[in-house]
Amino acid sequence: MAHERGFRKHHQGATLIELVMIIVIISVAIAGVMGAFSLIAGRSADPLNQTRAVALSQLYMDEILAKQFADKSPLGGGAVSAAKADCPNVGVDGESRSTLNDVDDYDGLDNDPPQNSEEESLNGYSSFRVFVSVQCAGSEVGFAQNHQAKRVDITITDPADNNYLFSAYRGNF
Repeated sequence: MAHERGFRKHHQGATLIELVMIIVIISVAIAGVMGAFSLIAGRSADPLNQTRAVALSQLYMDEILAKQFADKSPLGGGAVSAAKADCPNVGVDGESRSTLNDVDDYDGLDNDPPQNSEEESLNGYSSFRVFVSVQCAGSEVGFAQNHQAKRVDITITDPADNNYLFSAYRGNF
């Protein structure tokens, strides 16, 4: 009997309190990880939208900058008066998008959804919007007079309502 009293039984396992504590700790950890995943998942399209906005602005900018400086500017550039540069009244001269022939004709262009130069919607960009603004801005780039250069601003709005502004200057050359 003395031998039996000195012998202690060792119990293995966890108590109810320990189990509850483990469940609470794991629940808090899982909630934190899920919160981080939802934040990452919500922003996963941003880099794709940014890349697509850059490509879209490049498409429009290439089209616009390939046109004549002004409706009455000589081919190959040269000196142009303010009146010939269309600076007092930039904007469409009664043409449609497919017949725009000079840089300032694009002022006020608002495509939702974006289109190519033949006025056909671009596949994959149905949730994007393109707005173009053209202004005489020669003094911004060091010319003596504003009518010697034009600034083209293209604002792209992506499906998440983020705006991207792209600008370029076009001189008469």
